[in-house]
Amino acid sequence: MASDTRAGQAIYNNRTLRLYDLVVLRLSNPLVWRCPTARILALYHRHVGTAHLDVGVGTGWYLDRCRFPSPTPRVGLMDLNADSLAFAAHRIARYRPETYRVDVLGAPAGGLAPFDSIGLTYLLHCLPGDIAEKAKAFDTVRPCLRDDGVVFGATILSGGVPVTAAARTLMRIYNRKGVFSNVDDTLPALRAALDQRFRFVEITVVGCVGLFVARGPR
Repeated sequence: MASDTRAGQAIYNNRTLRLYDLVVLRLSNPLVWRCPTARILALYHRHVGTAHLDVGVGTGWYLDRCRFPSPTPRVGLMDLNADSLAFAAHRIARYRPETYRVDVLGAPAGGLAPFDSIGLTYLLHCLPGDIAEKAKAFDTVRPCLRDDGVVFGATILSGGVPVTAAARTLMRIYNRKGVFSNVDDTLPALRAALDQRFRFVEITVVGCVGLFVARGPR
């Protein structure tokens, strides 16, 4: 499974990460996925905790801009891609982040002091398999979450949500290249995976993006 997990993150290196904010956050989000980046940032503003773990860190853009409840938060970064970890860690160096190189479809991540919040933003649609398979990521990070903590994030869905022709075309290209693996990712499947693991689940659809918040691990 590790090699499969690597496929979705292999595109991210020092060169492509420098373009990520422009291509994904400024262009694709509002114009293709129809989900303004500000809507995802608002999730961080509302739910990020004093101790927060971000899983699938991208460039660290959201952590760089979100309003933490403390000026000195504990921030953890978890990703399989070493370049992404280094890029994000450098960006938020003022928080002295902890970094963990982990395959989220591997064994549960134990041995860490628990976090108040865990963010999984634009991670699931890059993982292999259908939602039921890739939702193992929630099981992997569960030991890192306080019992009263919150899991939140966003993922690009291909079913059960409005998908424009442009979005469908770009998804097809990304799936062919292995950047995405979301052909079978539907809104009902996402809800089922979250309901199976959490007692309180909220999903908001913006464009073809599912924004989720989950509490009360089962």
